[in-house]
Amino acid sequence: MTVNWNMAEFIRSAAKPADFIHDGSPQVVFAGRSNVGKSSVINRLLNRKNFARVGSAPGKTTHINYFCIDKKLYLVDLPGYGYAKVSKQERDRWGRLIEAWFADPERIALGMLIVDARHRPTADDCTMAEVYLNAERPFLVVANKLDKLKKSEVEGNMLLIRETLSLPDTVPLVPFSAEKGDGKEQLMGHIIDHLGG
Repeated sequence: MTVNWNMAEFIRSAAKPADFIHDGSPQVVFAGRSNVGKSSVINRLLNRKNFARVGSAPGKTTHINYFCIDKKLYLVDLPGYGYAKVSKQERDRWGRLIEAWFADPERIALGMLIVDARHRPTADDCTMAEVYLNAERPFLVVANKLDKLKKSEVEGNMLLIRETLSLPDTVPLVPFSAEKGDGKEQLMGHIIDHLGG
């Protein structure tokens, strides 16, 4: 399948399960902590500056956002997790929304977990990796903010991320820089591979 990544359109923000899209198109889902640069990764893939809204404060994505690419697939941006300044009630609402979304794992063509390349993944990251593994759908981990690491630190950090998340060897780990574009071709290759031809 060839995809024109420049043909990107925001479709809707889903605040409740009734708003979820079920039209049979492949869905590539992005999850990650609220300050890990999830929107920036999406923007880099689409060559857009502010297509997926980049908030000045973390925790801006409070709904599940659907972006349609070339009328062939959706990029699905889940609410960022682990942001302390949001009320417990709001965090619980996000949790229930994400849980409802994962209740039908068949909708996932490919899952992506965005983590910070500089740090050991958090307990929330580990929980999210478990959610993906339990869904038994293909997923990969994107280690964003690669540009903030020295070259000599990359290998050790990738090992730490893989070990902390208990990733099986079958789960790719892609070093990525939303800032510089490193890893973009590799990531797009993985997406195309999982779109069913």
